[in-house]
Amino acid sequence: MDYQKILDEIAAEIEPTIGKGKVADYIPALAEVDPDQFAMSITLFDGRSFHTGVSDRRFSIQSISKLFTFTQALGIYSRGLYERVGVEPSGNPFNSLVQLEYESGKPRNPFINAGAIVITDMLLSHYGSAENCYREIEAFVRDTSDDWSVSFDPVVWESEQEHGHRNTALANLMKSFGNIRGDVEEVVRSYFKHCSIEMSTRELSRSMLFLANHGTDPITQRQFVTTAQAKRVNAVMLTCGHYDASGEFAFHVGLPGKSGVGGGIVAVVPKVMGIAVYSPRLNSWGNSYSGTKALELFTTKTGLSIF
Repeated sequence: MDYQKILDEIAAEIEPTIGKGKVADYIPALAEVDPDQFAMSITLFDGRSFHTGVSDRRFSIQSISKLFTFTQALGIYSRGLYERVGVEPSGNPFNSLVQLEYESGKPRNPFINAGAIVITDMLLSHYGSAENCYREIEAFVRDTSDDWSVSFDPVVWESEQEHGHRNTALANLMKSFGNIRGDVEEVVRSYFKHCSIEMSTRELSRSMLFLANHGTDPITQRQFVTTAQAKRVNAVMLTCGHYDASGEFAFHVGLPGKSGVGGGIVAVVPKVMGIAVYSPRLNSWGNSYSGTKALELFTTKTGLSIF
């Protein structure tokens, strides 16, 4: 299959959609990016990769980081993780307080904000300090992407801390139910820090290979999680990776994937490849407008889908 030709075709075909949607301006630092960028990358099991657009330009991965922290926490806590975080689709916006109150402070899944905050709290408990916790998260991301230059953007981190009042409210609400064990401010700061990690589509597509290969990197042969745990992560990506538009994404794209309000989306084709797209303008659900369209075109053109 001529993947480069397919990616170039997709870049041309989604061009009319690039101006649709709006950037995540509720985080001021994200509002300053060029809204009309596009990139798409795929990495195959043999190490070959194909790219189109600004594939080497790093951007704020935001909620894609929840995929890495969930995977780490699952490796540490195994089934114990589900005592504090569920694995069901939320059917509500990613920052809903109402559902959290109704369900006594237990988030529906690890990919909504409340769930990712609990996961961060669990990692903080395990690693002992905010500094150690971030270092371990960053090391995990670097290992999976095979790139030790990956880091966070301090400007985005500061911007999120200044304007992340709802996330602090979520953490305080869960603290009142006993589902946040650490200091709320420290937990939320740590959560914002891993959300502010920057990566390119080239790096992100590489980082997904272990999830496409039952938990083991097919290039380095390093096992990050067990086969069963990788299966769980992929299942939650499919059902919850795009918030209350997860069913829509599964219907149109047909791959496990995870989005971020920075405009990135990652996806996996089991036993074949990792994929990443980037386009900052978001649809009404907070997912990349053109990125979603590009992934739909990709699975249509290649026939690569889990269905």
